[in-house]
Amino acid sequence: MNLIWYFIFGVLATFVGAIPLGTVNLSVINTTLKQNARSAMKIAIAAGVAEILLSLFALHCSTAFTKFIDMHQWIQISIVFVLMIIGVVLFLKKEQDATDKKSRFSSKYGTGFILGLLNPPVIIYWILAISYIDMNAAPLNMKSPLTSLFVFFSGVYLGKILTLYLYSRLSIIIKNRVQNIAQSINKVMGVLLVVIGILQGAKLAFA
Repeated sequence: MNLIWYFIFGVLATFVGAIPLGTVNLSVINTTLKQNARSAMKIAIAAGVAEILLSLFALHCSTAFTKFIDMHQWIQISIVFVLMIIGVVLFLKKEQDATDKKSRFSSKYGTGFILGLLNPPVIIYWILAISYIDMNAAPLNMKSPLTSLFVFFSGVYLGKILTLYLYSRLSIIIKNRVQNIAQSINKVMGVLLVVIGILQGAKLAFA
């Protein structure tokens, strides 16, 4: 199959999976509003790398991963607590007028990478997406040629960057129309993380 299709599938699959409002998207919006789009894109760049790792992991050992998670519930419980703790910290965080530029520069990449990885539903999505592409569109598995996989994951990276860039641009439009919206972004992010943690905890409790 033409390599361009692998690239297109990578972009489209990532775009569909990244459109729902999540922690990385909110972090990009938050940074754009409080700082600037350039700082937000640092988060996007690192989140794109995390997206490649998650999709590669799903491609490499999707079945083994699912069984491992089911057999080790402590991993799911740990994720729930981490999400809720981060959410509470963000909700209670106060605005700071001045921050060290160097630390701000270095933390954006870390923020994007960690938030990108700390997202179990994305792995599930990629397991389903890759399975669908493999069965209905193009051969996509560990036996696929390295060139095809490289082109596909290049599409994954670009798809993530483009989606987060669109969120950044949208937040600028919102900022120009709504005053003081940046002050509430941390609380929104915090509440969302706590809700996600509660929902995942409920699934574990009633499973």
